[in-house]
Amino acid sequence: MAGNTSEPGASVTSRLFAVLDSFDSQCREQRLSDIARRSGLPVATAHRLVRDLTEWGALLRTPNGSYSIGPRLWDLGLLSPTHTGLREIASPFLHDIYAATLATVHLAVRDGTSALYLDRLSGHASVPVVSNIGSRLALHATGVGKVLLAHAPEEVQLAVLADLRRITPYTVVQPGRMRAELARVRQEGFAQTSEEMSLGACSVAVPVRDGAEAVVAALGIVVTSLKRDRGRLVAALQVAAQGIHRTLVSLSGRQA
Repeated sequence: MAGNTSEPGASVTSRLFAVLDSFDSQCREQRLSDIARRSGLPVATAHRLVRDLTEWGALLRTPNGSYSIGPRLWDLGLLSPTHTGLREIASPFLHDIYAATLATVHLAVRDGTSALYLDRLSGHASVPVVSNIGSRLALHATGVGKVLLAHAPEEVQLAVLADLRRITPYTVVQPGRMRAELARVRQEGFAQTSEEMSLGACSVAVPVRDGAEAVVAALGIVVTSLKRDRGRLVAALQVAAQGIHRTLVSLSGRQA
């Protein structure tokens, strides 16, 4: 948050950035008064800038009168070479998984303490899925999120474990149990959920590694049940993740 944006010498650009910078992973939706306070701007100035940003699409006004980051910024973010390249590389593999399973397939990366969904192919089955391209969901309650959390830095894990919000009656909210799950994810190479984000939806997910073997993303599938097909789904995801990994290794070799 900026502390000197209300000074006379502050540029319009710096004030606009201060408004946008007032949003973060812990403060995704704000009222105008909160934006003014966190950005260090007078309410009248914040109101004018928020209005302009909303008209342009950088901010979105919610039904309750608060503001959140809007779709225009997400569209621009997709032009980032990192995200664009990963989506383009992963796309044919996601389509292969979809063709083999007809289930909803996800590609996600970690964004702070959330899972950011870069791509999604919707399945035919009537499974309740709450994710969309560009949405951010809890790391602790999604399959892709658990994969990303298991391989996240210790400080990220501590922040998430300190705030395990219950989303459904089946969401894991005990830090000790979640730590044990994350250890299993690292050991077995996949994560799973059972109605932890939405009732009637289960998921499995695997890590995607780059040329340096670091986990850069997660691939996941959402289905109604994992009782019979978990092994088959995990295998399909691992084949796709390995294909993406080989492509990333090849590209990193060319750039070296």
